[in-house]
Amino acid sequence: MQGAARFLPGFYTFPALLHCMEGIIGTVEFQMSLLLFVALAGYLLASRINQSAVVGEILVGLVVGPSVLGLITYTDFVASIAHLGAVILLFVIGLEFEIKEIFRLKYAIIALVGVIVPWLGGYWVSLLFGFNTASAIFIGTALTATSIAITANILKELGKLDTEVAKAIIGAAVIDDILSLIALSATTDIVSGTISFSSVSRLVIIAIIFVAGGAWIGRTWVSRLIVKMDESEIAGKYPEFVFIFAMMFAFFYAMCAELIGLSAIVGGFIAGVSFVGVNLKRSRNLREGAEYLQMIFAAVFFVSLGILADVHQLTVPILGFLVVLTLVAIITKVVGCAIPGRLTGLCGKDSLILGFGMAPRGEVAMIVALIGLEQGVIGQEIYVVIILMSLLTTLITPIIYRNWLFKGEYCSYPQGEP
Repeated sequence: MQGAARFLPGFYTFPALLHCMEGIIGTVEFQMSLLLFVALAGYLLASRINQSAVVGEILVGLVVGPSVLGLITYTDFVASIAHLGAVILLFVIGLEFEIKEIFRLKYAIIALVGVIVPWLGGYWVSLLFGFNTASAIFIGTALTATSIAITANILKELGKLDTEVAKAIIGAAVIDDILSLIALSATTDIVSGTISFSSVSRLVIIAIIFVAGGAWIGRTWVSRLIVKMDESEIAGKYPEFVFIFAMMFAFFYAMCAELIGLSAIVGGFIAGVSFVGVNLKRSRNLREGAEYLQMIFAAVFFVSLGILADVHQLTVPILGFLVVLTLVAIITKVVGCAIPGRLTGLCGKDSLILGFGMAPRGEVAMIVALIGLEQGVIGQEIYVVIILMSLLTTLITPIIYRNWLFKGEYCSYPQGEP
């Protein structure tokens, strides 16, 4: 026992034991273990209530976060892991799509109307509740966003990524992200009094060049390089070599997207699209490897959405505004996307699937809220409202998909349509 004491001297006093525990809790290993434990609890909850894993993970995140138990806070570590999870998730989703299938004029129309209608709805309802013009503009901008990561994961979970409506959702959501970026930039300039046509035009051109040029470079050059790597001696010796290169490329594109002001997940998605159709003979399968990473990091991403919310910030008047704003956020997005979807050839049921698929605001609206808070345009109460609105709109889609819209018969289209 005395020999053990030489190695564990501090364990004989309670303060020393407490200090040791605090040190353990602060380690990266413990935090990651705890996050994955919470994610597993989310799966168990989802299984119990027969809902998507996304719903379970967000709800459990809400319970362990500041809103209920306060066991986990949204630290830089949690934010970093969640950020990686979103990028990896969209990389995996991108591997399912041909670029020509998602970048179509009709998807641009759906995205454009799906940005304008929610912005107007958010702006006017904010004015009705007595907020000033600057705050109303920012709230409207937060409603323009669509979280492609949320809906794409649900469609993947349901095995519906190969449907026509899934292509419409992904295509419109990617364009929506670009339009939301433009709206955010214009909003920031309006509030600061520096708005100009040239600044907005420059942002539009840069975004288009990145998306189109990035996809072209990936499909034309990088995919060929990967095939040549696969045929090389090093790929035969180290089958994981090509996969590591592909993930490096995905994170590089994510970084480039952020540098020009786009969401990093757009870069991850474009990287995934670049590798569609690449057949590897000696190397490990890209999709299989990325999906293993997605299982870990995307789970933390969805848990983090629940952790980020804090209901203690709500007052009774603000609670009323939250309820109304959430309803407006859902209705305006569904109407703003479903109607142009129906007019461009989707059937009635698929139009509703499209509308509700575009409804989750997720991390994109949260980013808008954070920018508004940092610039002093909105206060803490409005910030919390936008965070909780994002969470509620994120929860509604998997519930409606699983229980109503993806039950029964599906629409069928002639070859080449809609």
